[in-house]
Amino acid sequence: MLRPVVAGVDGSAESLAAAAWAAREAQRRDKPLHLVHAWDRHPRRQEREIAGAAQRHLARRALRQAEEHVRAQCPDVRLTDEQVEGPAAPALLKAADEAELMVLGSRGLTGLAGFLVGSVALGVVAKATRPVVLVRADEEAADEHVPGGDGSASTDTGYRDVVLAVDLAEACDEVIEFAFEAARCRHARLRAVHAWHTTVPLGLGPGEIGLVEQTWQGEEWLSFLKAVLRPWREKYPDVEVQETVVDEKPATALVRAATGASLLVVGHRLAERPVGPRTGPVTHAAIHHVGCPVAVVPHF
Repeated sequence: MLRPVVAGVDGSAESLAAAAWAAREAQRRDKPLHLVHAWDRHPRRQEREIAGAAQRHLARRALRQAEEHVRAQCPDVRLTDEQVEGPAAPALLKAADEAELMVLGSRGLTGLAGFLVGSVALGVVAKATRPVVLVRADEEAADEHVPGGDGSASTDTGYRDVVLAVDLAEACDEVIEFAFEAARCRHARLRAVHAWHTTVPLGLGPGEIGLVEQTWQGEEWLSFLKAVLRPWREKYPDVEVQETVVDEKPATALVRAATGASLLVVGHRLAERPVGPRTGPVTHAAIHHVGCPVAVVPHF
């Protein structure tokens, strides 16, 4: 079965940006695009018929608006849509199960790089078994590309880097493969980043043993990172790869590394967790503070 790229739409500006990004990604991957709008059944039985008709009308309008927005930017994309009843997060999770990836919108924070992530998006990210991409409301096609020669926004230039966060303690094939595939279909460079954080004892100055140990650790981590990625370099020989290791808190390093990227790829370990959406601290930092689209790839 050919898995589609799925976008959740609700008529908001962020969902329109997500639908447009999803359409471009569907074309890059040669996949169909499927738009989904979820609406909840009215709880009072006697009001269900009237409320249901109104909700179906609103759903149809949201889907039509998204379709028009997508067609204006990607007229040749293979497009289908669907209304589904039920709470949004479970409905979107069900749609994501059959998807190549799920794309959701998230409002950018005014004056700051980052996302204002709603409970539905967080719930989907925390529990989805397929990759989920979060896209800001103001994301445009030109944002994925390097600026033109005069510094202006352009879609005729090459793509910005795809950044991959690699946790060498549990490097996961699913996360790495997603990043390589994203770089391949963009003809973009893949920048793989691993961060570790050491605490240097007080009193050590430049040239003392603490600095020597940090340098040695960095070289060791870099060799390890290259070894982990070597099979993927061989599988994707056309993808240019740059490995980077930094002695910095992982969340801080990741936000910094993603500045100016076209896409950030992070992993999310699926496990039994307390009730409510939960993500690890690094993934949490990424989806709240990184300015570019963020792909969260689940793994066990």
